[in-house]
This record gives sequence, C-alpha cells and structure tokens, in this order.
Amino acid sequence: MAQSSEATGGLASVPALLQRNAREFADKAAYREKEFGIWQSWTWSEAEKEIEAFALGLINLGIKEGDFVAIVGRNRPHFYWAMVAAQSAGAVPVPVYQDSAAEEMAYVLEHCGARYAVVEDQEQVDKLIEIQDQLHQLEHMIYVDPRGLRKYDHHALHRFSDIQEQGRAAYYEWIEDLKARREKLTYDSTCVMLYTSGTTGKPKGVVLSNRNVIQSAKNACEFDDLNAGDEVLAYLPMAWVGDFIFSIGQAYWTGFCVNCPESPDTMMTDLREIGPSYYFAPPRIFETQLTNVMIRMEDASPFKKKLFDYFMAHARKVGPAILDGKQVSTWDRLKYKLGELFIYGPLKNTLGFSKVRVGYTAGEAIGPEIFDFYRSLGINLKQLYGQTEATVFVTVQPDGEVRADTVGVPAPDVEIRINDDGRIFYRSPGTFVEYYKNPESTADTKDAEGWVDTGDAGFFEPDTGHLRIIDRAKDVGTMADGAMFAPKYVENKLKFYPDILEVVLFGNGKDRCVAFINIDLSAVGNWAERNNIGYASYQELAQHPRVLETIQNHVEEVNKSVAEDEMLSGCQVHRFVILHKELDADDGEMTRTRKVRRVIVADKFKEIIDAMYDGKDEIYTETEVTYEDGRKGSISATLQIRDAQVQPVKAQKVAAE
Repeated sequence: MAQSSEATGGLASVPALLQRNAREFADKAAYREKEFGIWQSWTWSEAEKEIEAFALGLINLGIKEGDFVAIVGRNRPHFYWAMVAAQSAGAVPVPVYQDSAAEEMAYVLEHCGARYAVVEDQEQVDKLIEIQDQLHQLEHMIYVDPRGLRKYDHHALHRFSDIQEQGRAAYYEWIEDLKARREKLTYDSTCVMLYTSGTTGKPKGVVLSNRNVIQSAKNACEFDDLNAGDEVLAYLPMAWVGDFIFSIGQAYWTGFCVNCPESPDTMMTDLREIGPSYYFAPPRIFETQLTNVMIRMEDASPFKKKLFDYFMAHARKVGPAILDGKQVSTWDRLKYKLGELFIYGPLKNTLGFSKVRVGYTAGEAIGPEIFDFYRSLGINLKQLYGQTEATVFVTVQPDGEVRADTVGVPAPDVEIRINDDGRIFYRSPGTFVEYYKNPESTADTKDAEGWVDTGDAGFFEPDTGHLRIIDRAKDVGTMADGAMFAPKYVENKLKFYPDILEVVLFGNGKDRCVAFINIDLSAVGNWAERNNIGYASYQELAQHPRVLETIQNHVEEVNKSVAEDEMLSGCQVHRFVILHKELDADDGEMTRTRKVRRVIVADKFKEIIDAMYDGKDEIYTETEVTYEDGRKGSISATLQIRDAQVQPVKAQKVAAE
C-alpha cells in the first residue's frame, strides 16, 4: 500500500504544502479568527510568515529535531501555526485535550517526553505548573493569552508573540538551519502524534507520518471535490484526529480557509456568520442542535408549530430523494419548494447550514431519525467510518448512495476484510506507523502485512457492497438465551429523543437488558419551565414522576422498534434508571471525545445494576464527583427503578441461513 510522494506532486510534508500555498494562494484567506466580536484574517502568505517566525523562534530557543511539542488550547490560528512550525523545525506536535485534568495532561506529556508546551492561557499554565514535578523533561512553556501571567517567573515561560519577534530578529542566524530542516522532511517523517481517547485503559500515542496525513487528505478531497474555495469551521478538539485531518491535512492540501470561533459559547453564532461549505460534527453536536430546534418549536405559536410539523413531514417523505437526484413527482417538488421558502431555508440559516455542500458525521453511530432529519432539509450529510489509527478514513458514502444504516464503501486506496467472527480489518496509506513506546499494542493491532484490527464488528451488504457496523466487537455479546447483545443499536434509538442525552445498556450474559439514562437538562428544564414545575437540582428533576413517565414512554416506543429487528429483538429494555448525575469525563465515566467508558460505568454503579436485576423498585446511592475547579465532593439520591413494557421476541434466523 505504500505510495511515494510523487503521487502528491513531490509535496512530502505539511511545511512543503505551506510553501506551495504561500506561492499559489498568496492573497487568499487561510485563517480567520473571531476576537472581541470581530473577524480577523490571515492570507496564506501572511500565515507562512507567522509560521516561519515561530519556527525560527523555536530554533533560537533550542528546539532539536525529534523533540515533542505539546499543544494545549482551543481552536486558534496560533496553535495550528505552532504545529506546522514545530514540523518545520523537525519536531513533532502533540495536541492535548484542553479540558483534560492536570493528571491526564501529566500522563501524555510525560509519556511523549515533551520538552516544549504551547498553551493558551493562565489556566493551562497553572495546570502544567501543578504537575511540573512529574515533567522533568519539560523546559519551556509558551503562552498565547498574557492575561494574569505578568507576575509569573518568565525564565522558562514565554509569550507566543515574543518568540516570534525573537525569531524575526534572528532571521539571518537561523533561516538556513530552518530551510535545511524543512528539506530533510520526507513522506515517512513523523507528522503528528495523537493520543487515543482511552476507553479501556491509558491513552496510546498514535504516530502518523506525512504519508498518512497527506495521502489521506488528498484522497478524501478528491472524493468529495473539495477545493480552495471551501470554508470550514474549526471548533472540535485539536487533539482529535478529525480536526487535524480537516483543519491541517485537507486545508493545506486544497488551500481552503480555516475559521476559528471566538469561544464555545459563540460557536453557533460564528457558524451562522461563516456559513461553511464543508462541515463535520460528531453525532452529539447534531443531537444537540436538533434538541434546540425542538425546544424552540415547543415555544412557538400553534400556527408556526402546525406549519413546521406539516412541512417537516413532507420533507421526511421526499427530501432525501430530492437530495439524491431521484424521481419525485412535480407536486411533491413544488410542495418541497414551498417548505424551503417557509421552513427549511430559515431553519438551515439558523443552524448555519445554508451553504453546506458536504457534511460528515463520525466518531460513533448516529441515530437514523436524526440523520434523516438533516438530510430531509436538503443538507448533504454523510457518514464516514474511521479511527485515529487510519488517519480518519476507512469507509465513506458516495453521493447518491447515502443511508442511515450503513457507513458506505471503502474509502479510496483502502482495503477491508472481515473475519469469520465479523471483526473488521483494514489497510491503507493512512495506516498509522506505530503506538509510541508500545510495540506490544502495535503488534496486537497491526500485523506484518499492514492489516489493522478495528475492534469493531460488522458485515458487507451483498447487494450494495456497503459496510454495516454492528457495534464495538468487545461490546457485542450474547444474552443468556443466545440472542445477540449489541447495546449501541438501542442506545442510539433512545438518544433520538431530545430529552435523552445519554444511554448505557447492560445485558451481556443476562436474561434481559436494563439501562442507565441521562436526561438532557436543557430540554427537560425547558419543559419544566413551560409546565410551571419547580426543581432545585438535576437529581430532583430527573426523579420527577412526570419525567420518569415520559422517559418510560420513550423506552417502550423504542422497544416496539427494536422488536421488529429479528437479530436484535432480544435487546429490548426491561428496566431502567434515570441516573442522579450526568456521566462526565472529569469523573472518568466518559472519554474527552464523549465516548462512554462502559467498564468503568458498570463498576462504579454496580449496586444500581444489581438492584435492577434483583427486582428492587428503588435504591439509595452516593457518588463521588469532581467539580470544575478540581475539588472532589459527593452527591446522593434515591433512584426510582422503572419497569418498561417489552414486545414478544422474534425468533432469530440461524446464521447459516
């Protein structure tokens, strides 16, 4: 599968792509950032100068080829510049989740041996100072935002702009060194190291080469016809492979503009102002946006609500077919155009999706109803299946072949095979180099021929060639009667409801399934306000009788749907509990990418699971929680355990059939 840099015109590194863009797209916007309510822009030629100055400053500071540079902050041009500057100097950028607790950062920085850290502000500086006794190799911290840092010891603490000024001042001293380091970069040089989310243990450092990043970016851009005229909004964690491939890999390959919002709080406003043509979000973002739409419609006048429901019903009927260019009657097209005028167009504008030409969701499965909702509006939302070790892309959905129940066909230059037990393997130009300092895990995941074990189970549909994912292989099990247990299938159906935020299903090896549910506080709180229901806390609202009744209705509706699937009808929810707290990454219950750590959740709340299987109607529980400032505390509650009506289980087809 190895390919030479000749396939990309001899452009063997991200810094080489930067040099090309500075020549060919010199006056075109490369970056925008909103600060103090005003959008600021940098052209490709200006960005190249900013990156060069910082790279020279790093060399002046003593950075060596092969050094690791931690990047900690929200999406800002400065941090993208820092990553490319580190690469230009022969170093390796290591983005870190900015909301990580200090001890999580300590593990990553100690594991990679970072000598430098580029951070955003006082909060991140304080985190690293707190753990500096564990980071003997860390020599310099560079910050972007100077607020609150004036009285700190600045012997090893530097302002980003000062490092750039020092680089400019030492231009003639170091420019030849910088050029030499850039020219030494090859297709096989390390481009970035990204840490996995760590759902089952400590995060692993995934080493990706220039070959992995550039070839994957090139193939994906050609597949979706992305070009220099496209716009993206960079708002997802910089430590996640998706942001890296979209905001650096594809941005540098095509020359399109990367827009950075002012803050997470202004993201939706900034999204509307930019109107990206290429957009990516994990299912949680699309779920949240849909929840907000439904909340607003509940507050709308009866006429508006009736108009919305009428046209959305029509959109679900014909919208996806129109989007895919299929045959639709003239009357249906006319009615859809009226819906576009009154409902779909204004709604897409409110969401910031008016100009989206290509949209993707990945990370985990999205609920079919949620997926169909966006496509019915005329938004070209597609699913892709990928992982960090693949430099994102394993499968993609071609235009006109988009469905909610598959993840598409193998991405360009990707080979896929499925073992007899349903386990999915792939190899591609994006296949990672290794897990850093972990040859055992590397060998367990990637064999000598380059085949990577995804850890997922699935199958190819014989008639379409599309891949269907059943679940994580480690999560797929069997019920006591031999029926298949695949929790994600049921969880995603329940999460379609705006008032359900998270679901964790249990039942492997058991005679029936039970579930933990988190309510969505914004949606349920809005409902409580409209109905004059007072509450003092999340716990109190979660245990309100009317909330329990509503969630029970949702569970029973999903049970009816699940019962229709012969393979998974045994996964209906018999009993459920609405937890007294939201599952939280700070409490170790989720990863920083919002994936549930099932083993930890099952162990932490074991007494609640036992109570559901023992037939109890309620249980008192106390749970340790972590507050935003890092302090520990505890919350307690008496949880109601509810029974849900289930449908008769259909006999499963024998696999041999």
